Amino acid sequence: MLPISLRRRHLVSLPALAFAVLLGGCGDSKPAGPAPKAKGAAAAPVLVAPARLKTVPLAIEAIGAVEPIRGTIVRSQVTGVLQRIAINEGQSVQQGDLLFEIDPRPFQNALVTAEADLNKVRVQLESARIQVARYKALSTDQMVSKEQFEKISDTARSLEAEALSSESKVASAKLQLEYCSIRAPLAGRTGHMPVREGDLVRANEAGGVLVTINQLNPIYVTFGVPQQYLGPLNRYRASGTIKVSAVPPGTDEAPEDGELTFIDNTVDAATGTLRLKGTFANTAQRLWPAQFVNVTVTLAAPEALTVPGSALQTSQTGQYVYVVKADKTAELRPVTVERHHDGEVVIARGLTAGESVVIEGQLRVVPGRPVEIKQSAGGSTKAGKKKGAEKSPDKPSSP
Repeated sequence: MLPISLRRRHLVSLPALAFAVLLGGCGDSKPAGPAPKAKGAAAAPVLVAPARLKTVPLAIEAIGAVEPIRGTIVRSQVTGVLQRIAINEGQSVQQGDLLFEIDPRPFQNALVTAEADLNKVRVQLESARIQVARYKALSTDQMVSKEQFEKISDTARSLEAEALSSESKVASAKLQLEYCSIRAPLAGRTGHMPVREGDLVRANEAGGVLVTINQLNPIYVTFGVPQQYLGPLNRYRASGTIKVSAVPPGTDEAPEDGELTFIDNTVDAATGTLRLKGTFANTAQRLWPAQFVNVTVTLAAPEALTVPGSALQTSQTGQYVYVVKADKTAELRPVTVERHHDGEVVIARGLTAGESVVIEGQLRVVPGRPVEIKQSAGGSTKAGKKKGAEKSPDKPSSP
């Protein structure tokens, strides 16, 4: 056991030590100030664009192929020497224009022979008819037997049939002579000619193509669309003409305008697509047979609420945009997308016209936190469209 003096000193030192510690803590303290901001609370720099009401065509996009409405392969219908070529390759011709001439002399001789045979039969027929008239009177007076009269009548009838046959041969010879002059069966543009003057051409030869003629105006564009568009196509076609535009290859080409004129009566079971045709005037002949073109079928042109495509974000719960409120804070707003068109998104529900949406910088945006707008709405709209087109390519607009 400690002595009394030591115990008393120990009891006094404990309170003194506690008091010293308390005084030391009070001396080091400072007045409380505002809590420092968290690092994530800084304003996020963003670009914004307004949600706008504008006319957005309700359209279907597809790839089509140009087809001539009328086309023909010209072949010779007679065998002979090609005497003259009256056209040039790539020339526009009208129906009935002379294309080729085949040496007509053999066919002229055949026509003369056929006409001579016909004249001979006609003379014999005339003589037979005179004999019939004479024997008929004698038969009435019983000057000749009935059998003789019937024999003369049979000879006349046989000559009548022979005369008809000779007339047919004359007509055939004239037709063969007419075939020596080959004329355009339709108006159009001529293609490659694999023959030359002096060549021997044969009648209806499998490979004996003289020239191909295709009608260029008007002209068809054939394309296919998914079968789910059949209902909207029939509905809008019943209420009026459906416009179709076709853009030929080339970045600076303007579209050709036409109208939908054909919907196939069956769906292709292999691809699930429906075959359609649009008719185009093609007065400038910019559409060419077998050419591939970008086709747009415009069903209607309603007014819709749109935002740039880059404003649309996707999460596990659905699609949303960030809306910048009046106090410069961001709000996560779920939206319902109706369709895409030309780098923009048509919003069915979730936004109102005039609200500003974030089109760039979404990764740094926190709902409820402030944002810093780096660009005006007018300039950011163009930037948003460009970025949206790069991020997600346009999809065909859905009816």
